[in-house]
Order: sequence, then C-alpha cells, then structure tokens
Amino acid sequence: MQAIKEQQWGEDYYFGASFTKPISKYRLDGQHAIQLSLSAGDRLEILSPDQAQSTELIVLDAHGTLAPALLDKRPPVVAVGIQQQLQQRGAASQRLRNQLNTWQLDESSLQQAITVSGAEHAKFTAANDLTVMIVAAGPNMSVEAHTPVTEVDITVTYANLAEPPLPAPLAPIKHELRVDRATAQTYEVKKGEWIQIIDVSGKQCSDFIAFDKQALAQGSVLGLDATATRTVMGLSNPVPGLHSRYLGSDLKPMIEVVQDTVGRHDSFLLACTPKYYEDSGYFGHASCTDNFNQRLAHYGIAPRAGWPAINLFFNTFIDASGAVLMDEPWSRAGDYILMRAERDLVCASSACPDDIDPANGWHPTDIHVRIYDAAQDFPRAIAYRNTSEELSRMTKSSGFHPRTSAMTKKFIDYAGYWVATEYDGWGTNAEYLACRERVALLDLSVIRKFEIVGPDVVAFLQYVLTQNISRMAIGEIAHSAICLETGGMIDDGTIFRMGEQAFRWCCGAEYTGIWMREKAQEKGFKVSIRNASAQLDNLAVQGPNSRELLSKLIWTPDSQPSVEKLKWFHFAIGRLGGAAGVPVMVSRTGYTGELGYEVWCHPDDSEAVWDAVWQAGQPFQIAPMGLNALDILRIEAGLSMAEHEFDHSTTPFEAGTGFSVPLNSKQENFIGREALSRQAPESRHRLVGMILQGGDPASHGDHVYHGRFPVGIVTSATYSPLMGKQIAIVRVAPDFSSIGTRLEIGKLDGQQKRLAGEVVKLPFYDPKREKLLA
Repeated sequence: MQAIKEQQWGEDYYFGASFTKPISKYRLDGQHAIQLSLSAGDRLEILSPDQAQSTELIVLDAHGTLAPALLDKRPPVVAVGIQQQLQQRGAASQRLRNQLNTWQLDESSLQQAITVSGAEHAKFTAANDLTVMIVAAGPNMSVEAHTPVTEVDITVTYANLAEPPLPAPLAPIKHELRVDRATAQTYEVKKGEWIQIIDVSGKQCSDFIAFDKQALAQGSVLGLDATATRTVMGLSNPVPGLHSRYLGSDLKPMIEVVQDTVGRHDSFLLACTPKYYEDSGYFGHASCTDNFNQRLAHYGIAPRAGWPAINLFFNTFIDASGAVLMDEPWSRAGDYILMRAERDLVCASSACPDDIDPANGWHPTDIHVRIYDAAQDFPRAIAYRNTSEELSRMTKSSGFHPRTSAMTKKFIDYAGYWVATEYDGWGTNAEYLACRERVALLDLSVIRKFEIVGPDVVAFLQYVLTQNISRMAIGEIAHSAICLETGGMIDDGTIFRMGEQAFRWCCGAEYTGIWMREKAQEKGFKVSIRNASAQLDNLAVQGPNSRELLSKLIWTPDSQPSVEKLKWFHFAIGRLGGAAGVPVMVSRTGYTGELGYEVWCHPDDSEAVWDAVWQAGQPFQIAPMGLNALDILRIEAGLSMAEHEFDHSTTPFEAGTGFSVPLNSKQENFIGREALSRQAPESRHRLVGMILQGGDPASHGDHVYHGRFPVGIVTSATYSPLMGKQIAIVRVAPDFSSIGTRLEIGKLDGQQKRLAGEVVKLPFYDPKREKLLA
C-alpha cells in the first residue's frame, strides 16, 4: 500500500492517500474549510479524532445549485457552526468569510447544510458529480472555556480515478514538468523563483543538482558543493532533513530550502552511477549519473563518472561505526521539497531508476517539478508527525510571531513551532540578566494545551498522572509526570483545575494528548480530551519586577485574586486593562526560577497582549527573551527538560521531579506506580549539580567519571553568568551523589581530557526558592 499527502498553506489542510483504488486523506484544522470535487460513485468519510468536533457540508451540483441530496438523503439543516464563526471578530471569521466569497456562497447557502456530529463516523457516496465545501466550524474559545474547535479527518475514495492526483499548487504555477521514471530533466530558474519537487507516488528518490547560469555563460562550471556546504553550515550530515542552504564552491548560497514535508533525505552522496549497477551485476542499467550527463551536454557541461547531488527522499542513516546504510524512503505520494533559487540557475532533477534495492521502494515512479514566480512568498516549515500513521504536520507560528519576528530572525523549529533563540540588540546574556534583575517576556505558546472534562475526569487523571489531583482546589495548579508502566516518563507538565469536573493539562508533547485519549478509551472513562493549543497562546512574564508590571495591566473581578495576591502555582481569570478589556488567564508559573507569571490569551489577542506588556514594561527596562537565555535560567534553577533530564527510560525520581509522585499520600493506582514502588530509593541514580573548574564547557551526553570508569552522565550544562562558572546538571550513581564529591566530566574519548568538578545540591540559583515564593 502506498500513501499520498499534501499540505496546502493557504487553507491549512493536509492531504494523503492509500490505494488499491486511489484514496485521498485530508486533515482539516479547526475553524478551517476545504472545497472538494467528487464524481459519481466517489466515497467521502468524515471522522472527528476527539469525537467532539462537528462538521458542516455545503453541496453544489455540476451547475452550482445547492444539492445536499446528492450526498445525504436526510433533510438539510442550518449551518449553525459556520454562522457562529462568521458572527465573531478575528482571523478565523475573516478567513472563512473570504473563502465563502471566493466559492460564491452567500447566507442563503447556509440554510441547506449537512451536519456531521463529532461522535459520528460519517460515510457518504456521491450520487452525481458535485462540489462539496467542508467546514470544521465554531466560535473562538475563551480562556476560561473548554470548547476548542478541533481538527477532523477526511477520506475520499475515488471510484474511477486511475492514479493518485497531484497535490494542489501552492500558488499560480509559472512552469511545470514531469520527470518520467528512470529519466532526468533540466530546467532553468531565475534568482528568487521557487522550485517544488514532488514525489508523485511515494517512496521515489530524486537527485537534484544545480549550476550558476552566469558562470556557465562565461565557460565556467560552478555547481553545488558538498564540502563548502558542510563546512559553512557546520554539519557533516543533517539527520534527519536537509541543510537550510546549499552553497557553491565560491562559498555563496545557491539554494535555500523553505519547506520539507518529509524530514528525511540524504545530502550530497553521489547520484546513482553506472559503477554501482555494474558492481552489482546489472550491466547497462540506467543511472541518474548517465541521465544527467545526457541532459547537461546541451549546456557544455562535461560528463562525470558520478554526480554529487542532493539526494531528495533518499533514506540513508549512519550507524555507530560510521557506515552509511539505507532503507525505503519515508516519503509518501504528494510529499515535496520547496526551495528558492539564490541566483540564476540551471537545474537538473532525476526520477531515480534504482530497482535493485529499497532506495525507491523497489518500484521506480515519476517526479514532478513546479516553478513559482519570485513574487510569491511561502512560510518556512519542517514536517513532523506525532504518530507514524498520521499525515505530516508543518511548523506553526504563534499569535505573538508578528511581534517577535520584527525583533529577530533567529528562530528554530522547536516542537513544531517557530521559537526565537535570541533577539537583535539584546542577545542571550542581556536577556538572561533582564530576567534575573528586572523583567523579560518570552513566547511559550509551543506548550500544548488539552481540555479534559467529564464526569470521570478526577478518576481518569488520578490514573494517568502521577500527581494527586484529587486534593487540588479550583484555581490551583500542580506539576505532574506521566509515566509508562515501566515508570519511565512520557512527559511532564502542569495541570490546572478549572472547575469541579474540568481541568487543563499543559505539557511539552502533543502526543501526550493522543496517549491520554487511548487510555481513556481502554478503561472506559467518561471524559473528553480536546487539543486547545490552537486556541490558547501564552506569554511568560518573568523577573523581579513581573508582579509590579502585571498588577498595572491585569484587572480581575472580585471573585478572582488580584495579581498582587496570586499565590505560587495558582491562576486567575481577568481582563487586560480593565473590565472591558481582552480576556486573559494569569498563572503564577514559569520556567526560570524567578518570580514570574504567564499570561494566556486567544491568538487573536496575542499582539494586543504583547504590546500592552511591552509598553508597560518600558519603565522597568523590559527585554524580550529567547530560548538560549531560558536554557541558562532553567539550568541554574535545576529544572528538568524532556530529552535532557528525562525520557521514556528515566523515572521521575531520576529526573529530579520525584516531588510530583506522592506515593504515600496518593492511594489510587496510576500508570507506572508498581514499577516506581519496586525501585528502592537507595538504588536510584540521582540528579545533582556540578560546578566545574576552569572555563571549558561540558555538553549534554558527556560521561561523568570517578577514576577510569563512568558513573553518570551530563543531562544539561551551561555557563552561569550569575556564578561566573561552568555548571552542569548530572545524573550519577547514588554512591557518588553526596554533596562535595569530586568527579570529572570526560571530553574527547573520555580519557584524554577531563573537566574536574564538585557535586553540589540543586538548584544552583536560589536554593531555598525564596525568590520564586516571594
């Protein structure tokens, strides 16, 4: 079985398919719409993953007349969700209104809709050719509510289509060409133009090479250069994924990679060569190198025995010994790479003919190339998946991004969101000092938020969380871990008690919500678990002056505590600037070890919240803060981070978060309790601090030694401006965890270079938490 996927930027929906008959699968995000064309006999399925999001359909016949009976014989109803979304202010309403206008649908068309409830797995068959508009509609969720508008899955099974369709164009196409299986094509692009290389059927490699057109005109061959790219980018092999830029031998960029829906490719091995096939006993077999030589002869480029290429969709990996291995590609049909030309180029793309190994899934197919005009603009994005089966998701931006991106261009893809690492004119050290001495603000919208409500919500959370949430009061927050049956941690986060039977779980991994939903279904808990991440942004306001700043901005009703009276790990519902202002939730939480708060709001209000905090912060010399400064702050504060202090093999006790596992006071069973109870405290590896001698830095993953052999590992390390020393959080065997123990951190091979240090108690900063609790 093969699979197809497409990601459409303008409307935020995704498309994929498996087929014996071609099947297209779409993920329709909450508050978005999609238009599909169906032919007689085509089947349409709609399913809400959280079993709570309704969908509304408007059907037109081939003449553009409303015809809901072509899909559903039930009487049509009013599209209430669409009306609610259109009646409110904000981006979602305007986007939907623009789409309906484009599709020439007016208010009367909303009176004859088909509604699919969230609990329904709807299946329709088109009685004739038709066009259907599908909307996952609903009003914006307020900060105190638990009704996010969430995604739905759509599947179309085509009755008469012979092959999978290409993904919809990202913009008007300037030029396109098909690279037939086992061939290559050349094409020219101008500086600034966009190149989209599409895997038509899935698991098909495509080698890409490019040459400076001006240099060719002057008789010089200046192409993509592996050594220059790897040296300047500082990466030998980008695994998984691609370099963001590829350079020529003149050390200047030739190509920028803008979007990648796969995330796994090889970079600069040779395109397949005649020698490879001859050495394997396949004499005369077609090769990408020969195909390139034939096509490039027109430009006066001399043939080569092997062409260094960007091997798109080619799944290679490197084992512990350094050997390069390969397997079937990760790409599905419709997956693509979008690149931008940094100069006028002559390009060549192949559809690799390799059918003697897994490189092309054993069955070579076509590649499709589209060229878009330089006037177009596309967001930078990288694909990721929460599960191996789902359609890929692309990097998102929060509602604060228009403000942060105006202050810096230094962003990384962090857990599926673009997050600033540091800001122009400030820098990591200044941002760190602002938080320690004054006040700083940080976009933390990457945190995932899940609304968990229902009659069994307390019993359910007692089962899946380590923390004893039954003791929590409304308005209180608690830290908790989530563990496997082995006691290893899946995630950690904070749980907000919003009501007697309503909680909000805020965590690092989106997969946690999927896992929770699976556990609820396994045990039959009557709860709803809905992803509200797209409906809630959060801005961290941290530092000694954070309370004074926010007390000037946040109004709370008499029933809620004021900012001045808000206790640590509690929250309040209020407004920005007064009783009629933007609705917000303020929590006394953070990740810095300082007095601090987080302000939660709907993305439509994020810019207003940022502007208000920024303006009010000027007397305090407020600074924006990126992830680099946050990392120093959280290490000084001894705070754990996923894939550093914990992973699926680490227990909360070993991760330094054992306080979230009250084995004595929590009587109910929870996932991982038996494993955690079996682990004797004396045998647990322990998280401690190390202060190092000298200025050499330690790194995550370095081994910690006592004598010749390792006794632990570095989980996080940084230079502490506060202490003027290199510091590290380390996990060590209990025998070596005593305060004052002298240990060494191994560099190079662990033996030839050692960094001496001494074990200290965590946290490094404010060990009694006096600032945090002030």
